[in-house]
Amino acid sequence: MIRQDALESLPVREALPGLAGALDSHGTSVLVAPPGTGKTTLVPLVLAGLWGAGPARRVLVAEPRRIAARAAARRMAWLLGERVGGSVGFTVRGERVVGPDTRVEVVTTGVLLQRLQRDQELAGVDVVMLDECHERHLDADTAAAFLCDVRETLRPDLRLVAASATTDAEGWARLLGNAPVVEARGTAHPVDVVWAPPPRAVRPPHGMRVDPALLTHVAAVVRRALAERDGDVLVFLPGVGEIARVAGLLGGLAGVDVLQVHGRAPAAVQDAVLSPGERRRVVLATSVAESSLTVPGVRVVVDSGLAREPRVDHARGLSALATVRASRAAGRQRAGRAGREAPGAVYRCWAEAEDGRLPSFPSPEIKVADLTAFALQAACWGDPDASGLALLDAPPGGAMAAARDVLAAIGAVRPDGRPTERGTRLTRLGLHPRLGRALTDAAPRVGPGLASEVVALLSEEPPRDYGDDLALALRAARRGGDGYAARWRTEVRRLRRAASEAGGSALGGAAEGGGTATASAGAGAGAGDGGGAVPAAGTGADERAAGVVVALAFPERVARAEGGSYLMAGGTRAEVGAASALRGTEWIAVAVADRPVGRGHARVLLGAAVDEGVARWAAGALAERREEVRWADGDVVARRVERLGAVELTARPLTDADPSLVRAALLDGLRREGFGLLRWPAGADVLRQRLAFLHARRGAPWPDVSDEALHARVDEWLEPELSRARRRADLARIDAGQALARLLPWASGDAARLDELAPERITVPSGSAIRIDWSDPERPVLAVKLQEMFGLQESPTVAGVPLLVHLLSPAGRPPAVTADLASFWREGYQQVRAELRGRYPRHPWPEDPASARPTRHTNARLRR
Repeated sequence: MIRQDALESLPVREALPGLAGALDSHGTSVLVAPPGTGKTTLVPLVLAGLWGAGPARRVLVAEPRRIAARAAARRMAWLLGERVGGSVGFTVRGERVVGPDTRVEVVTTGVLLQRLQRDQELAGVDVVMLDECHERHLDADTAAAFLCDVRETLRPDLRLVAASATTDAEGWARLLGNAPVVEARGTAHPVDVVWAPPPRAVRPPHGMRVDPALLTHVAAVVRRALAERDGDVLVFLPGVGEIARVAGLLGGLAGVDVLQVHGRAPAAVQDAVLSPGERRRVVLATSVAESSLTVPGVRVVVDSGLAREPRVDHARGLSALATVRASRAAGRQRAGRAGREAPGAVYRCWAEAEDGRLPSFPSPEIKVADLTAFALQAACWGDPDASGLALLDAPPGGAMAAARDVLAAIGAVRPDGRPTERGTRLTRLGLHPRLGRALTDAAPRVGPGLASEVVALLSEEPPRDYGDDLALALRAARRGGDGYAARWRTEVRRLRRAASEAGGSALGGAAEGGGTATASAGAGAGAGDGGGAVPAAGTGADERAAGVVVALAFPERVARAEGGSYLMAGGTRAEVGAASALRGTEWIAVAVADRPVGRGHARVLLGAAVDEGVARWAAGALAERREEVRWADGDVVARRVERLGAVELTARPLTDADPSLVRAALLDGLRREGFGLLRWPAGADVLRQRLAFLHARRGAPWPDVSDEALHARVDEWLEPELSRARRRADLARIDAGQALARLLPWASGDAARLDELAPERITVPSGSAIRIDWSDPERPVLAVKLQEMFGLQESPTVAGVPLLVHLLSPAGRPPAVTADLASFWREGYQQVRAELRGRYPRHPWPEDPASARPTRHTNARLRR
């Protein structure tokens, strides 16, 4: 029996006439309705004609998460007084509950993408509703772009609704061809905001890590909220691990049930959360409860202020979820859950002053996530670079280039970006392309059953307590009775059907499944599609299968032990835990890794042992043999090297190295260690300084002799000696002074003026030839005994620049420094004379130095 009262109480009813009018006139609409108004449950029923007076239609509702798809279908069936599979059904990866009379089918956005790739017209579907589009999941953005294409080219009659829980709808309206925006008011009650920052500073999140002190504080705030407020408490935490930790901290609460809701929770727990409880409840949830699920009875929200977003590091070939500060938009969504049924309160676990510094909205996945699956979807849609797709944000060029490299390496796309037959088949598997490739190529070698089991483990990362050895995790999943193990078995059955349909290494069609699996990206991928049987790993079947599958999925992550860590073929170093079963294995293949705070190396979270034969086979596209000549450890090193990416397999000395490679290595050494590797006789340094002075004062044609300029003109001044050199010792034989002389302006004749414009020495009044210090090209220095300058009226100059004269005492120390000798004779000399005449009585100290006879001798010598 239809539950009329429940349906009529939903606030979104007031927006239904406007939505119907928008769809009748325009065919598209953006529906803005706060969480809890019934947009996910009532609107599809009305559009399908299952409630109200509308015509019968078939409606697809796309949800971003499996848990939300199941919950929405169950709720709509309950409102109609039916069981799921009647008028309302759902399809998620590995599970399909629909019947011949189903008119509303709730699917994940990944399932919708697969259907669009198989049947672009969506035959038999009248309306598509994209729910929670404000969350900007990549699959949802992609599905919206494809649906816009379908409406424009094939199905102008297809009605499209983008449903959002936030008021930021202008972008979606533009995307849907200036679609009308229909807003529904919620029945939100006032929500008090309580700022509850930790008493002491906590470390900011890094990678997946959350400071345990913050989680302890969250648990304390929950206890405070239970004491200060009535009703159930909804707690937002970033992930499953944090939920489990806080649940442990809340143990022993009297009269209170602590429930955990997330994508991995068993269906029974999910159902319990979505129904009123007999006792007071604390519901620990991820962001799935922001808008996708409505939890009844909640009067209090405790917000940790954290969320998880995908991140990819193309340089290291690693991607994972990262813990970030939740956006202000997410904070508003979370707080609103406390006021859904009555006045409530939100306890925010950060200071009010921090709130304004939070990001306004979460990052769109297309900007931060691995785009390999997206790039393959776009290629199969006929738009390899996605330039023609109606997207709110264009995909970053670097991420798309990395994605295309991966797809090309696994044989999914041609050089022009168009999909191969293999690529088209991979899109139908409901797996990340890497995992699809692994299933395809591993099935003929380790058997479809084992290949399916391992790929299922990688498609949804197993719990941490399964360990970091994939073979051991496989055994734990087989015997496990938890929710993860149940989902794993379902996925294994789905993949086994797909793998059993494979012929050779060409995979056939697959059962319908979800969208992008949680697999990592990489800067490049191996090939190894085929050729021959896998070399035996020498271990059991589970170990062998795990290693083969991971190596095929992530060939750039095969790694060999080296110096206490593992070096991946892609160049990233990684470490395994002290108690890891992988420790001591020479070769591993890394499935999941992160980079801990303050650590230079990645940390292996999930991997498998392999042998060198498997590594060479799976990562064959990264193998190379080459002559390697480089500057290392202070000299030229020439070797014949075999590598697997960054991993060096063999190396032998090379005695007949290509001279051009040797020359390049020597130049690299000069850049690293400087021109001091050459031989610099006494006059060579001075010549360089003199040339630097002339270039600074006169410019051309005098050469620039800075390091940068000398490297740029090395062919002009270091040849032919450089090309004859083979090692460091040969560089030390090259006379830098003779080489620099080649840069003098001989052609113009100016070289002959070098000694005139920048002499090495200058003759002073005493007749001595004093060496000029050219180390400062801005102001050359003449250090000379004071008595030798008697009688000189003006400071000596070079190239029009007065020398900075250091007037030395008989002991060789400068009591005076001047660039204006005439001024010194008039104003400074008498003071110097008074100070030094008594100390050096044997030397002349005339009263008038400007007219005195210059000398380098003592008084006694002068009287002879």
